[in-house]
Amino acid sequence: MIATPTVAEVTAFKQAVAETAALDDDLAAFYRANEFQSIWTGSDELAQSRRNALLSALSTVEMHGLPADRYDVSGMMARLQAAQTAYDQGAMEVELSRALISYASDVGRGLLNPSAVIDEIKRGRPEFDGAAVLAEFSQSNPVEFLRGLAPQSAEYARLMRAKLQLEAQIAAGGWGDVVASSNTLRPGDTGNAIVQLRNRLIRMGYLPRTMTAEYDGAMQAAVLQFQQKHGLNADGVAGPSTIEQVNVSARDRLESVIVAMERERWLGVDRGERHVWVNQADFTAQIIDNDIVTFETRSVIGALSSDRQSPEFSDVMEFMVINPSWYVPRSIIVNEYLPQLQANAGAVGHLQVIASNGQVVSRNQDFSQYTSSSFPYSMKQPPGPRNALGSVKFMFPNRYNIYLHDTPAQNLFSREVRAFSHGCIRLDDPHDFAYALLAVQTDDPVGYFQSRLRSGQETRVDLQTPVPVHLDYRTAYSNADGSMEYRRDVYGRDARIWSALQREGVEIASVSG
Repeated sequence: MIATPTVAEVTAFKQAVAETAALDDDLAAFYRANEFQSIWTGSDELAQSRRNALLSALSTVEMHGLPADRYDVSGMMARLQAAQTAYDQGAMEVELSRALISYASDVGRGLLNPSAVIDEIKRGRPEFDGAAVLAEFSQSNPVEFLRGLAPQSAEYARLMRAKLQLEAQIAAGGWGDVVASSNTLRPGDTGNAIVQLRNRLIRMGYLPRTMTAEYDGAMQAAVLQFQQKHGLNADGVAGPSTIEQVNVSARDRLESVIVAMERERWLGVDRGERHVWVNQADFTAQIIDNDIVTFETRSVIGALSSDRQSPEFSDVMEFMVINPSWYVPRSIIVNEYLPQLQANAGAVGHLQVIASNGQVVSRNQDFSQYTSSSFPYSMKQPPGPRNALGSVKFMFPNRYNIYLHDTPAQNLFSREVRAFSHGCIRLDDPHDFAYALLAVQTDDPVGYFQSRLRSGQETRVDLQTPVPVHLDYRTAYSNADGSMEYRRDVYGRDARIWSALQREGVEIASVSG
């Protein structure tokens, strides 16, 4: 029989709760609304199930790439056992609630504030209300509630599986010796480097177990598959670029997966049943319907210099412009074109200089009188075959003046690393991209688009159902079948995120990979 607490014990408990919770606004708000009642402490079955569920969840945080030391489960259990007085139990009541809030925030929206780590990530962590978390938890099945705090996307679940698989691979010795060759390895070659390549491909799962010491057809097929899974030019020949990626350790790949899990927590929104996904590290733009890629095209992203890198953010695509004019961004005008105009008023003749009233300005003037801050004009390029935006642009109006568009510079799409723009995303197959978007609102998307293109007139076409668009950056991501793909960290962003996660206590056991 459970003894009924005395008035003095109830008073001491509530006093401890009030004093300890006062240090945190969310805790204070919840316990005021709850009249300082217990949800954790006591020997009743519900309180025990809540404690057990929380302690179990905190004991497995490393599955999510979170640092176990952050939650001090063993210390918390010891303090729970030592809390004999009503006051001490009140303090533990608040400690458990604080641990739940911390865990819910970490696993649900990430350890880091993304925009504070990298300026080009224009995301804050998703909104969070700790008092609401506690209130919902107190009315829910504790195990189910805690399980639902992590992102529920298929991508997150697949990343968790990849993390476990890589950890097992690392514990088993990683992927073996690196391929010690600076030469291109080709079908028919033999030697020690071929054996190293063979062994590494076997341990990565690209090549069935074999004793061959020759670069045979099976190895060529394995190399081809590896190249496809790593965003390399797929030719079945192991050149320096391929060997470099083959030699990336399992540990480094695991770091990429943990970073991708953190990034998935940052996203914080349902991507949308239909959405546009631009993975900058993969140099692709996709239309995805219910987790299935229904359209994909190569893309060019912002150049590697810090002032031209493409930002990361989510928005909603509302319309496209066929036969667009290019309104030159102010930064490009003053940094690139104004110096040319100052040297030669007839320079960049494909662009119009536009006054504030919209009129085209004569080039018969001395542009050297202006500085970057005093230049009073804008500039634009009218529609046409040489237009920098090509024949169509796709708009999701945003403060960063970033959009997806066509380009006349088609030669760039054959490159393996495609980072050349001023920040916007250039598409290799913009017409097909437009047809795919328009197919849900017209029976003849090709005819509809082409008729407006042939007019030569700048034409806005609204999307009847706006489409979420996500500009992201993933060096590790999964396919719907659960297989993993990896890409180079061309902007160095994931390396910086990993360093920040390490400062928060995330670590990997030191094993060669």
